[in-house]
Amino acid sequence: MDNTSETFEESNWSSLKKDLKKTVGDTAFNNWLKHLNYVSVESSTITFSVPTKFLRDWIVNNYSDKIKNTSKKYIDKIDTIKFVVKPSGGRIVPGTTRTIKSTDNHWKSTLDVRSNQSSTYPNEFGAPLDPRFTFDNFVVGKPNELAFAASQRVAEADKITFNPLFLCGGVGLGKTHLMHAIGWKIKQQQPDRKVIYLSAEKFMYQFVRALRYKDTSAFKEQFRSIDVLMIDDVQFISGKDNTQEEFFHTFNALIEQNKQIVISADKSPSDLDGVQERLKSRLGCGLVADIHPTTYELRLGILIEKAQKRGVEIPPKVLEFLSHRIISNVREMEGALNRLVAHGTLVGTPITIETAQLVLQDLLKSSNKKITIEEIQKKVAEHFNIRITDMHSPRRSRSVARPRQIAMYLAKSITSRSLPEIGRKFGGRDHTTVMHAVKKIEELKLSDVNFNEDLELLKRLIDS
Repeated sequence: MDNTSETFEESNWSSLKKDLKKTVGDTAFNNWLKHLNYVSVESSTITFSVPTKFLRDWIVNNYSDKIKNTSKKYIDKIDTIKFVVKPSGGRIVPGTTRTIKSTDNHWKSTLDVRSNQSSTYPNEFGAPLDPRFTFDNFVVGKPNELAFAASQRVAEADKITFNPLFLCGGVGLGKTHLMHAIGWKIKQQQPDRKVIYLSAEKFMYQFVRALRYKDTSAFKEQFRSIDVLMIDDVQFISGKDNTQEEFFHTFNALIEQNKQIVISADKSPSDLDGVQERLKSRLGCGLVADIHPTTYELRLGILIEKAQKRGVEIPPKVLEFLSHRIISNVREMEGALNRLVAHGTLVGTPITIETAQLVLQDLLKSSNKKITIEEIQKKVAEHFNIRITDMHSPRRSRSVARPRQIAMYLAKSITSRSLPEIGRKFGGRDHTTVMHAVKKIEELKLSDVNFNEDLELLKRLIDS
């Protein structure tokens, strides 16, 4: 600190504070300026500190002129005022300096941007990664295997392969899990890369905040200095033209710099309503990985993994029961498992199907869409252009037998009906016939990609 700084600090700081108090009034001073502290004077720059970023921004936007004019009474030549964040008893937080500089009798505010890892930028602009969501505990099945493989490639590849990677699917199917897993893997392998994860809602909030404080240049620089940007639930910006405009330019800037972008939404880019066509085109220019609704096998695998992780033993019949009955999404299924385990632990009753029916009756009631075998038969018959009566007839021609087998398989997968019950609904057939149909369809799913896609389409039609 130079002599000017020492002289000012010793003789004038307390007087400056008293003058500020007179200028703004006791109430405003006590609310906003009481914790303002002098740091230093260097040449024509005076620096003050405040304990929080919020207080810094409020003072800059509401009291900077008054502070500047009051300071000039004590120091002849002041053309720059800096405000830094310094928590009580702590050190100045890097990357938090707001600078007020005089340019041709106008005062311009800027936010200092620092690219080092010690910056508080990720905490302020992004959201923390959830340690529960890694690749190791993601259960892979047919509905999500493409999204899983693509996410792993993005996280592990030295070069950009899919840009952007667009993950789409319904609520609770694993999009957010995969995004966090990508972030953790990159941080593990390349800790120097700047990875930011946030929701589209928070992106919009930060943009609106930058507009409000007339600080869009800092906003642009912050977001465009990222190595990996992950935006969750991008459908949220639907109909918000200004946010879409800024997102479009941020997207383009990162792509041009060969930075990785990962996006998620509940629909594919082309199906997003209220989104500009050029943005849809950009979002779909990389790899679109659709996460389909879970199958019975995948749901069962997830429940087994969750139960093992909790270190609790749950009878296989109970897990099978939950896999059959809770088909909406993985989050709801995990919530059901947590409730069941908590009840068994706290009340001390064994975990059985009867207990599950009692403890989860509200959840089972809301998630049970009452899909009937008759509805399945109707949808399948319409899809394959056959008569509904063919589902019950003894005809064995391939054009009828295969759709009938598919309907049996779907009845087993979607409903909680037993094999004999399903057989009776298909013209009084034996349960072994249903077992054969289920086995045949499962074999075709594994060997024929087109058949598997057709089957998943049918399942979605029935579930909708």
